[in-house]
Amino acid sequence: MPTAATRRTALASLALGALLLLALAALAADWQRADAQDGRRAVAISVSNEYACALLDSGEIECWGESDRGRTDPPAGRFSAISAGVWHGCGLRETGEIECWGDNSWGEADAPTGQFSAVSAGQDHSCGLRETGEIKCWGSSAYGKTDAPAGRFSAVGASWEHSCGVRETGEIECWGRNDGGQTDPPPGRFNAISVGPGDACALSDGGTVSCWIIYGSAINVPAGRFSTVSTGVFHSCGLRESGEIECWGDSRADAPSGRFSAISAGMWHTCGVRETGAVEYWGTLDDGQTNAPPGRFNAVSSGAWRSCGLRESGEIECWGGELGRDTPPEGRFSAINTGGEYDCGLRESGEIECWGDIGSDRTEAPPGRFSAVSGRFGHKCGLRETGEIECWGINDDGQANAPPGRFSAVSAGLWFTCGLRELGEIECWGDNWFGKTDAPQGRFSAISSGERHSCGLRETGAVECWGDNRYGQTDAPSGRFSAVSVGDYHSCGLRETGAIECWGYTFDGQAQPPAGEQRAISAGKYHACAVSVDGAISCWMVFDGAADVPAWLRQPTPGAPATGSGGLLDRGAEMRRAGIAAFGAAVLSLLALAVLRRSRRGS
Repeated sequence: MPTAATRRTALASLALGALLLLALAALAADWQRADAQDGRRAVAISVSNEYACALLDSGEIECWGESDRGRTDPPAGRFSAISAGVWHGCGLRETGEIECWGDNSWGEADAPTGQFSAVSAGQDHSCGLRETGEIKCWGSSAYGKTDAPAGRFSAVGASWEHSCGVRETGEIECWGRNDGGQTDPPPGRFNAISVGPGDACALSDGGTVSCWIIYGSAINVPAGRFSTVSTGVFHSCGLRESGEIECWGDSRADAPSGRFSAISAGMWHTCGVRETGAVEYWGTLDDGQTNAPPGRFNAVSSGAWRSCGLRESGEIECWGGELGRDTPPEGRFSAINTGGEYDCGLRESGEIECWGDIGSDRTEAPPGRFSAVSGRFGHKCGLRETGEIECWGINDDGQANAPPGRFSAVSAGLWFTCGLRELGEIECWGDNWFGKTDAPQGRFSAISSGERHSCGLRETGAVECWGDNRYGQTDAPSGRFSAVSVGDYHSCGLRETGAIECWGYTFDGQAQPPAGEQRAISAGKYHACAVSVDGAISCWMVFDGAADVPAWLRQPTPGAPATGSGGLLDRGAEMRRAGIAAFGAAVLSLLALAVLRRSRRGS
């Protein structure tokens, strides 16, 4: 039998071996964590309208920006390529399968099975390039955009309403909508293609770029050789063989200096991956809607890409750009509403007059006298002088079915409407996604509705909000306010002191409203405007989702690898960790065996 001393020696040896194994395991875990941290570098980027996604050299996908319909929630796991569509995204697994996420209203996220070598996500359809060279598209089949031609291809690109592929012979073939020449590519031999809703560009075998025009933004393509090209909506960008980026089209997309390894152009903005792995964003959603004219105004109204002010003379002046807009009518008005496909003004006589998208009968407001007008996309509502609310326009969700009775205010959001009863209660109707029609009880003095949420001003001066709160846009600060205005992803309030405070998704973490005392405020989709006590209008950008690049991607940890291998981890590091763990296990086994033999000899 082993003596007590032998047993103590055996236990001590086992404990020493266990501690050694634990130390080795901890060291391996530390190395693994360090590898994971050093692996959080971007190697590829894909930018859409309001969000962006980066492929890390760990193989994971990181997305940021507007998260509606789950488009910023990619699946876990390892990928080798990504593509950000309008409402959905797709990734190519390292094993060759395609997996998509986000909106699936048309089956655009239902990727077919099988092995692929490339994927491209459009607006409501997607296309993949099989390893055999055939193209397979899925999702909405409108305009025949999913009817890919037969044959073998080397590249594919999906846009909003059409798709294009590069044949193995180098010729480009497109299919789908063709009301602007988007499926009429130039002749020649190419090896890469980028298809945007505005323009499409292809990279020739010699490195030169050729584009064909839909909206006319890619007209002066620079000469010289490129290694990559990316097409947005109103501009395109190319990556020079030297690593510098050059853009053409919309001037807001002018690229910064320095060397990059990847690039992706969005609507008006662009993201690039520097050779260090850092993600850099440039451009802006500002389409001139913050360039308020000088002079004195009584009121302001902010839409998506446009703002309008009511001058002290009663005339309306607008600035910024938005498709389908005309200049406002002449004459005197007492109120203004900007938003959606058209604008409306309230004449001093009480009639509502609308203008903008002249192809829509929604610009024809009902006759009669009103005291207020409100509307976003799709529908408008007016408050009659008698207190009844009358709405017109799109009514798919009952947003234009105003309840009977008398109101003192009305605010039309996206697919829903809220009214303030004469006794101070709020009543909402229409679409109730995110609970946006679930108004709180109690008495209010003002109401403002946005795309997915609303805010009311209590008679006490406190602001209370409800509806979508993914960005904190309903988390109103405490204190007393005199006015409140709701944007799409943010809210702004005018304090009784005249100071402005905004909350929710504000660009880069903070809004920058004007200093000084203000007397009116209006929050639009991406921006807000205020009227000062002396009648001057100041506007500023509040939300720009794709620009809100995570800090750890803007400034990666020093000492990390500059670029990755498309998502492949360091196999040598994995083997070294496995070898260390195996060595530790072997040491422990030898120690245990030696103790056992010694204990037997001692017995």
